[in-house]
Amino acid sequence: MVRRIDGRVAALAFGMACTCLLGWAFKAHCMADGWVAAIQYTSGCYSDAVPFWAMRHVDQGLIPYVETPMEYPVLTGLQIWIEGALARGLFGADATAATFLGAVTLVNALLAGLILWMCARAGMDRQRLWLWALAPPILLYLGHNWDLGATTLAVAAMLAARRQQLVLAAALAALGAAAKLFPVLLLPLIGLAALAAPDRDWRARIGTAATCTLVAIGTWTAVNLPVALAASENWSEFYRFSQERSGTAGSTWEILSNQGLWVTGIAERNLYASIAFLMGAAAIVGLGWRQHRDRLWVLFTPILAWFLLTNKVWSPQFDLWLTPLLVMTSPRLRPLALFFIGDIAAYFAEFWWFAGMSNAWPYATTHDIMLAASVRGVAMLWLIADAVRLPAPAWITRARG
Repeated sequence: MVRRIDGRVAALAFGMACTCLLGWAFKAHCMADGWVAAIQYTSGCYSDAVPFWAMRHVDQGLIPYVETPMEYPVLTGLQIWIEGALARGLFGADATAATFLGAVTLVNALLAGLILWMCARAGMDRQRLWLWALAPPILLYLGHNWDLGATTLAVAAMLAARRQQLVLAAALAALGAAAKLFPVLLLPLIGLAALAAPDRDWRARIGTAATCTLVAIGTWTAVNLPVALAASENWSEFYRFSQERSGTAGSTWEILSNQGLWVTGIAERNLYASIAFLMGAAAIVGLGWRQHRDRLWVLFTPILAWFLLTNKVWSPQFDLWLTPLLVMTSPRLRPLALFFIGDIAAYFAEFWWFAGMSNAWPYATTHDIMLAASVRGVAMLWLIADAVRLPAPAWITRARG
């Protein structure tokens, strides 16, 4: 029995390793000669790590926020600095953007493996574990950006909530929000779960909810306050940048604008996106309350999906936020296939659109982006509907460990 279990774990680890190696090859194949003839767009090998190496002075080892600007929250800035130190430490004066890309990919591969291990340890069924180990978004985005840090913390928070460790879940979600902002959407659900806890009197419920709130605020503040005090202008760049961005080609608002269906400015998008998200999130909680009252944390998945659909910014790698959560909580797995198809299509449509602007081939148009994003959007609406109306997967409802 032990050998059989060990063999299954080894097979999963090997599958994840193969996916990560393919992810490394996908991003690194164009690094030998540099990004020439818009190859970063035509082949899809673009990575934010490459421009960051010089533009954010990672090559010089400057401390994020204190010595160089950084348009990400604090824990992501720390991750970038550590990966830069790893590249410089291993290669010294020979360190380049390519070696930094290798360090970024390695750390993200370890985080992807950590998610696999946490889910396996929690008892997630084998089919879902394989779906994460071989997920196409890992291949596309492993070396693309720094999203897996926050995603790992979000997954850990959800698993803590499954074990009814709500205070720990709040702390982990707050740490995730200090890496990328999206795990903050889990915090209201944790608070509601505390207030709706069965078999507890109202004083205990309010006390747990208040503790979760204070722990979340204290955790986020403990991470952010020292940096905010030391370099307030650079620390706040992420929040100002998020407010001032007009949008990205794959977002719903930009697609509507490019197709001439609803042209909006930045201020309008900020307002309309906020209203649409809040209304939709309230509807998801309201409709899902009866089905998921004992485990409200599972509604984080459809709420995050709705956030992506209504947000003015949808960078391609944002799909990596959602993928492990869909694998964990989706009642049915068939819609995930359509999501992966739309994700791949939207990725190449957007980068081939950039290729067209550089007079390279293959190229795509904004109409192609709309078609690809529509496939992804339909899949996400399907997944949202399933998450609200159907019971949670069996592994979630089994006895908690």
